[in-house]
Amino acid sequence: MSDGNDWQALAKRIQRLEDIEAIKRVKYKYFRCFDTANVAEIADVFTEDVVLTVVGGVYKFELSGRDNYLAMVRDGAHAEMVTQHNGHHPEIDLEDDRTARGLWYLSDYVQEFRRKQHIMGSAFYRDTYVKERDGKWRIQRSEFERVWEISETIVEMPNVTFSYLATHGHRLPPGDVAQFKRDD
Repeated sequence: MSDGNDWQALAKRIQRLEDIEAIKRVKYKYFRCFDTANVAEIADVFTEDVVLTVVGGVYKFELSGRDNYLAMVRDGAHAEMVTQHNGHHPEIDLEDDRTARGLWYLSDYVQEFRRKQHIMGSAFYRDTYVKERDGKWRIQRSEFERVWEISETIVEMPNVTFSYLATHGHRLPPGDVAQFKRDD
């Protein structure tokens, strides 16, 4: 017969697995909501004070705060593009019962029609997660670092037969679009 310590140890191990699975679901939701410009739903994956750092490729910037992140999602997944971000191979380490770190490998594909730019590549996401008072895991810090990137000018517009963002994405005002944000 086992004692209470065995049950407590088992309960801790189960909680650890549940936390890791919850963190994976947060990041999966992030990718899905980004590619569908679902700003309302993606808001719940970030802490209020979230920080994003992007290094490498055509982008290089840092932003702070949930509202700024949501504006970036709204403008970064707009109606005049198609985009696909796949995050895989998660390596998640729980530091304690309320803090975790995760490393994700990203493959992305973007056709940005207004800028006439095609981008594809891979990157690492290094995330810090916190379990907030409501019991939900959220992204507190996300660092995006390119592994490789190909950026080409679209010479001939592709024959896009369907685009979810065309009907659900943010409509940019007429005119030229600024170049991708770079803080350097």
